[in-house]
Amino acid sequence: MAKRISGDIDLYQVVSVDGIPTPLTWNKPEGASFATLILAHGAGAPMDSPFMTSMAELLAAQGVMVVRFEFPYMAQRRLDGGKRPPNPQARLLETWRAIYAGVRQQVAGPLAIGGKSMGGRMASLLADELQVDALVCLGYPFYGAGKPEKPRVAHLAELRTPTLIVQGERDALGNRATVEQYSLSARIELCWLAAADHDLKPLKASGFTHDQHLHSAAAKVAEFLR
Repeated sequence: MAKRISGDIDLYQVVSVDGIPTPLTWNKPEGASFATLILAHGAGAPMDSPFMTSMAELLAAQGVMVVRFEFPYMAQRRLDGGKRPPNPQARLLETWRAIYAGVRQQVAGPLAIGGKSMGGRMASLLADELQVDALVCLGYPFYGAGKPEKPRVAHLAELRTPTLIVQGERDALGNRATVEQYSLSARIELCWLAAADHDLKPLKASGFTHDQHLHSAAAKVAEFLR
């Protein structure tokens, strides 16, 4: 059963990879949804960070049902307040598999996966394997901070899943000038936000606001998922 916690947000329980019930936060549209998106957080912020919360609310307003969850290391941070690095990649991927399987049992219709930064990158590694309907990445970490010479794009060249990457032009983990040199799959659509950083926040001189860019990102994601 769902436990209503506030407004259009429900809290469900699914079983995580290690057998521990894991809470999922669901943002539901007022009317019928045309797609569901499982949205994972980035390396340093939880599923209810301002960015994640804003995107979930904006997408729900566009008719997309959004499901959020936390990787084990972040869930443990919430329990004891301690700072922890992300789990090893294998653990992150196993968590993604378990979450996807649990959500797939609960929803009908198109089901996409994706996330902010690391969450989106982990999703991209599994999109073809899980045969998801679509992949959405917000601020993709094409390379580590200060390491553009070590791109993380090999799997993106062969990706078969329809994919949308919303990226800031001055993202420190993948700026436009660098990313446009990569050979990416024809299934990947890149949406560039003017003068925006890794959190899609633009320079003031650009004439855009962060709120405008978040709204634009949500509208683009909704259009893509339709």
